[in-house]
Amino acid sequence: MESSPQSPTDSILMESTQLMIRTRDGDREAFGSLARLVSRRAQRLAHALVGHEEDARDLAQEALLKAYRGRASYDPRQPFFPWFQRILRNTCISHLRGRRVALRLHASEEEDGHDFELVDAGPLPERLAAAREATERYRLALETLSARDREILTLRHQEDLPYREIAATLGIKEGTVMSRLFHARKRLRTALGDEHGLEDPS
Repeated sequence: MESSPQSPTDSILMESTQLMIRTRDGDREAFGSLARLVSRRAQRLAHALVGHEEDARDLAQEALLKAYRGRASYDPRQPFFPWFQRILRNTCISHLRGRRVALRLHASEEEDGHDFELVDAGPLPERLAAAREATERYRLALETLSARDREILTLRHQEDLPYREIAATLGIKEGTVMSRLFHARKRLRTALGDEHGLEDPS
């Protein structure tokens, strides 16, 4: 029986882990490769938390530097990215606290959620224009949400992480991941408006 092919996300997760193991073992060139591999993803996640592109770049670099300095504490039996995401998340939270941004801890909810898709129809030029418009609407709507909602939506829908990886990254149960996504998507749909082609399959 043939094994299913790896997704690009799975490949990056595996490669980043291998590079971090080499970094931990003293290979400085491996860390340079690792930084190039994950920097754009780190910037996207930082931006989801702090909402400012330039700050996100700086915070992603700061988190990478912290990861390098803390390389001896990395457990090679664990995947790299959840470990690094915790460093990045704490870096962003410290930044927000330094700017005196109000942060709240939310009680976890226990409701199942469902994925949704953007409906794609019509001739190619119209589809491309509609896709650009939908992307901009999504970006603007996302900015109206809390950092907590932006983070989990980015991990799931932009980084395409499975529930188990999101759970490991955020230090929560998979059921809580589903619950948070359910409510974050609900708030996102409200921000977008029902007319914008979002479907929530049952």
